[in-house]
Amino acid sequence: MLTIPLSAVQHSSDVEVIGELHASTEFRWIERNSREVKPGDLFIAVRGEQFDGHSFVPDAAGRGAAAALVSRRWYGEQEHAAPLPLLVVDDPVATLQQVAAARRETLGLSVVGITGSIGKTSTKEIVASVLSQRYATYRSPGNMNSEIGLPLSLLEMEPDTEVAVLEMGGAYAFGELALLAEIAKPQYAVVTNVHPVHLERMGTIEAIAKTKAELVEAIPENGAAILNGDDHRVRAMAPLCRGRVLTYGLVAENDIWADRVETEGISGSSFRMHLGSESYHLKIPLVGGHAVELALAAIAVGHAVGMSVAEMIPGLHNPGIQVRLLLIDGPNGSRVIDDTYNASAPSVLSALGLLKQIGGQRKIAVLGDMRELGVVTEEQHRLVGRRVAEVVDELVTFGSLARIIADEAVDSARVEGRRLAVTSFELEERAEIVEFLLSELREGDVALLKGSRGLKMEDFVVALQTAGGSGPESEA
Repeated sequence: MLTIPLSAVQHSSDVEVIGELHASTEFRWIERNSREVKPGDLFIAVRGEQFDGHSFVPDAAGRGAAAALVSRRWYGEQEHAAPLPLLVVDDPVATLQQVAAARRETLGLSVVGITGSIGKTSTKEIVASVLSQRYATYRSPGNMNSEIGLPLSLLEMEPDTEVAVLEMGGAYAFGELALLAEIAKPQYAVVTNVHPVHLERMGTIEAIAKTKAELVEAIPENGAAILNGDDHRVRAMAPLCRGRVLTYGLVAENDIWADRVETEGISGSSFRMHLGSESYHLKIPLVGGHAVELALAAIAVGHAVGMSVAEMIPGLHNPGIQVRLLLIDGPNGSRVIDDTYNASAPSVLSALGLLKQIGGQRKIAVLGDMRELGVVTEEQHRLVGRRVAEVVDELVTFGSLARIIADEAVDSARVEGRRLAVTSFELEERAEIVEFLLSELREGDVALLKGSRGLKMEDFVVALQTAGGSGPESEA
């Protein structure tokens, strides 16, 4: 992490300095969460949907912030002096973006931008692992993919970085990805897929596709777009790219494609990969139904930058590329598949596929609401319900939307002549669902936990893991 000189902030925006700050001041970091402020930080006051960061300026001062980056409007409304020096600007977030863009200009590196409805973080990890076999590679931490997170990632990079792999969101409005691309200046773009995730905000799946295409449109003539050719909406973005286009997928029409795909439960996946006239038999530690597509995307990026397959293979074998699905010990000798990060119909179906492959006395699915699906909410939940009826022995739902899964699963199981046990909990019954699982799970059971991020189902995993008394069995 590099220090950020006051001069860099002043150079990037029309800043009014209020209070005592020496011209040579360097900030340890720019921090938006007042609870995370460390002495010497510059606290940035961000106005969000629920909270206004300006309300936490005193807290940041109390934790040792050297100054606060605040809006001119807020400052004009204050009746008393602030408890620390202020950098007053029209828009603190825009200033942060300007500082990050200026730093990006000073770094002689290549940027890979990754977007899509699902799989961005997993794709980022495997792409970075492959590229790191040749280049000093930075990957944005977690899901730092927003108009605030991405600039902070650019500021975090060390000066000797050769390639940066950055996750880019752009799920809520037109122009978001174009803005992120303007800040990061990616030379390579990866688009994983287009699904009805955040449909509630964007209105139509065509609108979602249009937002993702903004990244492709930003690629320069000497760059490349790496597109999931099996997704027709992603493939349709090819003409928008001014540079080279490489497609990947499971059909032979793609530039890089795979067949003879075999999934081996928690041991990973194997497949035959085709690149031009050459074929390679590969095995990767990734688990889940989309494991091969993730690997193909990484191979396509490596190929675009000039790496050989032999050079890439060690990166594909890195066990750290598995960032979502974890198999941990649960209570009473059970095992728990932790896939609680988020949920959409494709990702839940993929997780159910893994649950089917893992041996166990009983297969139990603990599924929460899938949110922000708009007009296809019921359809997507019923789709999952039909698959549940084929795979699981017991279903536990969390939330009112997940009850649609339960209803469809019960109806489908009845038609198929299967018995399916179902127990449903409301969102306010968090303690009750944990208590139920602790008493219900027994030796030999395998339980999948998955739901939308806002449900915080990872708390359930922590409770079950604590009762199980062990760490991850597989963090492939």
